[in-house]
Amino acid sequence: MFGKICIWPTSGEAKKVLFYLRQSGKQAHARDKKQVWHGTDSTNSIMKHFLCLVFCTLFCCVFSNALCAQMPKRQHSGEIYESIKKLNFLGSALYVAAHPDDENTSLIAYLANERKANVAYLSLTRGDGGQNLIGTEIRELLGLMRTQELLAARRIDGGKQMFSRANDFGFSKNPDETFQIWDKEAVLSDLVWAVRKWQPDVIINRFDHRTPGTTHGHHTASAMLSVEAFEKTGDPKVYPEQLQHVQPWQPRRVFWNLSWFFFGSRAAFEKADKSKYLPVDVGVFYPSLGKSNTEISAESRSSHRCQGFGSLSSRGSNNEYLDLIKGDMPTDKMDIFSGINTTWTRVAGGAPIGALLAKVQKEFNFANPAASVPNLVKAYQMIDKLPDSYWKRVKHADIKEVIKACLGLYHETAAADFSAAPGEEMIVRTEVVNRSPVNVVLEKVSILPLGFDTSFNKAMANNQTLIWPRKVRLPKDLPYTNPYWLNDKFKEGMYSVNDQLLRGLPETPRQFKARYQYKIEGVSISYDSDIVYRDGDPVKGEVYRPFEVIPPVFAKVAEKVLVFADNTPKNVSVIVRSGKSGIKGSLKLDLPTGWKAEPASADFSIAEKGAEQMINFQVTPTSGQSEGKLRPIATVDGKTYQKELIEIKYDHIPAQTVLLDAEAKVVRVELKKEGQLIGYVMGAGDEIPASLNQIGYRVEILQEKDLTPENLQKYDAVIMGIRAYNTVDALQFRQKNLLEYARRGGTLIVQYNTNFEYKIDDKELAPYKLKLSRDRVTDENSEVRFLAPEHPLLNHPNKISAADFGGWVQERGLYFPGEWDPNFTAILSSNDPNEPARNGGLLAAKYGQGYYIYTGYSWFRQLPAGVPGAFRLFANLISIGKHK
Repeated sequence: MFGKICIWPTSGEAKKVLFYLRQSGKQAHARDKKQVWHGTDSTNSIMKHFLCLVFCTLFCCVFSNALCAQMPKRQHSGEIYESIKKLNFLGSALYVAAHPDDENTSLIAYLANERKANVAYLSLTRGDGGQNLIGTEIRELLGLMRTQELLAARRIDGGKQMFSRANDFGFSKNPDETFQIWDKEAVLSDLVWAVRKWQPDVIINRFDHRTPGTTHGHHTASAMLSVEAFEKTGDPKVYPEQLQHVQPWQPRRVFWNLSWFFFGSRAAFEKADKSKYLPVDVGVFYPSLGKSNTEISAESRSSHRCQGFGSLSSRGSNNEYLDLIKGDMPTDKMDIFSGINTTWTRVAGGAPIGALLAKVQKEFNFANPAASVPNLVKAYQMIDKLPDSYWKRVKHADIKEVIKACLGLYHETAAADFSAAPGEEMIVRTEVVNRSPVNVVLEKVSILPLGFDTSFNKAMANNQTLIWPRKVRLPKDLPYTNPYWLNDKFKEGMYSVNDQLLRGLPETPRQFKARYQYKIEGVSISYDSDIVYRDGDPVKGEVYRPFEVIPPVFAKVAEKVLVFADNTPKNVSVIVRSGKSGIKGSLKLDLPTGWKAEPASADFSIAEKGAEQMINFQVTPTSGQSEGKLRPIATVDGKTYQKELIEIKYDHIPAQTVLLDAEAKVVRVELKKEGQLIGYVMGAGDEIPASLNQIGYRVEILQEKDLTPENLQKYDAVIMGIRAYNTVDALQFRQKNLLEYARRGGTLIVQYNTNFEYKIDDKELAPYKLKLSRDRVTDENSEVRFLAPEHPLLNHPNKISAADFGGWVQERGLYFPGEWDPNFTAILSSNDPNEPARNGGLLAAKYGQGYYIYTGYSWFRQLPAGVPGAFRLFANLISIGKHK
């Protein structure tokens, strides 16, 4: 059963290998006919090989605690056949909108799978300004999540993904407001760059550029910029700096993809005259895939989990409609590519390639895809000899993947941990197998950018796996892996990306790669793939996550906002975490002028990689009101490190590792409060409980079992988290208890909910009539007027003034009530420019012996951002009725 065993050059290294074997022994088993093979290392200094059957089988199972990431793509014969058909269609499309989840996945899936077009979705933003239904990430971290959800959607529907540098700064009521915050010229240049790079024959806008003010300002802005870009992309005088990388390109047509929601209702849309529009039946069925296009579309759309876009699948004929905005009308109104040459004859010298690929498609053997490889390799050679062009690059990459799929060729290089620091030595394991009788020779495998080659010249027998581990050392100057748009400071509305070649990319290109050089049917073909981290999870099975290059040490302030209500010093905890083993250094705090920390510096020593050490400082604020940043600075071997490591882990996207500046906001504010114990019902997810802890409240998170009248009476206030009545099923059974708590003398504070998708009867939301609307105030600097200046909420225990509404972020509030009972007192009024007053943002009512408060103001943004006035007013909400 046992073959040869691998021996490393030193006893310490051998112990490390044996440790891996012991740890993985419970999960693995030996398999017969497994080949562990080594070649000749060009560096001649990495390791001595005496390799083993057991080591190869077990090495992949020793890693720990990985979450789900994108697994290698494995295609069945039906999918391979569809990919071969796509090789013979040379048409492209670009779908344009503003946010993740704006895209029409039915149309994207149709273009990619039925028409076989090269289709991409350009989302101008990453959705940073939205809400999060499944976690607490907001702003740029939410944008990163939604980026990954878009990529997951595209892996399902067959499209590709692109972005601009625009940042989703929150809801905008018209494009004029949007362009005041976005750098319009920069976003337009990104759109022109995307068109020149993608070279679409047709552009499809999700929104109508002719109807400003009828939808989100970002929506209309995306369509306006798309139409403008259509006119400019072919002009070499427009953004000439791009032309060192791309060529001018003129799309043939631009359409608007209308839908029922532009007509107010499905019924109105059914009655509308659609004769001038181009119909596209996106309900087609794919026999080779066993799915309808609309089923693929629903799977794709359901990737947007943090926005609650899970979709039911449907089947049968289903028309989408397109309105021609610019360009020539297709001669065949059933085909948006009509009149455009989408065959290989659009490429000089391409006709024979098209004929050969048609032959491959006709002769494809579903039981033996490898039989197509010889002709596919010939077509690859023909494409390779073409002059450089867009379609050469696209089809050159596509046909390589088809050849790989037909061969059942699998190659992967996995690291022994999900991360390493520059200069660190690590173990990687490479696996290669050719699962076909086709003549395939593995010439060499290179690890990039190390300049590390292992030469083989090994004929790969059918279904015989080659596996070999080796040690590598990362270059000391290897950049950290991080979302490129977060590397530099950015302003509201725009990310800063100086490298033109990075603009528009969904992710940062990985530099740590493996290159596999083969001879397939005598022709050299190489493949590059990112080095990954793979784990065997006892519950989930095989799971992946990206490999990350990280600093050797990072620091994190335990609390992101530190609020000082007086001059009393506070304990501030800083968590130091090691990115590699054996880290020693010192930590100090950089504080605003007038603030002090004791001790001035503290030493740390962390033996194990990934371990943490907490260091406590006593921080004393200034005597007067003050705001600033507290920044921990770690010093190791004379080099300073000021980054915090954030990991985002959800089952539906690859684990994300983010490096942000390590800092916390410190606020010295004159604040008083009454009450002590708060009950909090979490809704869609927010960080308000931690914020309330900062000002001295003790917050308990309430579950369904806790929502009894007897238990609730002990709380000074019960607060409903954002969108609780949209997301918490249990409230349909417990709402009466919450209202009874208020009637008996408690204070019930309800934060914003949307005016749809209630989990309760909306008439039960409040003790008196209260009807939510879609009213919102998006300008965070808009004037706030006091409607009831003598009301306790504006006077006790903190005297509220206009100054308390300075420094707010993103918005004032959203989904304000539009109608309410006279028992409610409207406290505040605000509005966006040229709009009527919105008076429903803060309503208070005496109910029995207690109080019911509904507030649509965005506390979930203001408190975690450390806005002083927001803390003062929110303390008043909690304190109402407690003044003696």
